[in-house]
Amino acid sequence: MEEFSLKNGKKIYVLGEGRLINLAAAEGHPSSVMDMSFANQALSAEFLVQSQGTLQKKVYGVPQAMDQEIARLKLESMGIRIDLITEKQKNYLCSWEMGT
Repeated sequence: MEEFSLKNGKKIYVLGEGRLINLAAAEGHPSSVMDMSFANQALSAEFLVQSQGTLQKKVYGVPQAMDQEIARLKLESMGIRIDLITEKQKNYLCSWEMGT
């Protein structure tokens, strides 16, 4: 951590020489997380190109189906299979009234 004093008496503290702190001062992200992140970014860029001219100028979230497909492929590559959730479980997950 570096400390810099400003002329007005305030101080600024810089961690990890101003680099991304999770990479400079820790172990960063494991490749098993980064591959999903890169897949998400690549497919999102493809979505934007394919949707050119039809999207408004605003921030869009990653389409849920795309995010879920990336997760499914990742789990499959690891030999992990998940069950489909029931309608009751879906309702619970979508409800703030029943808990968090």
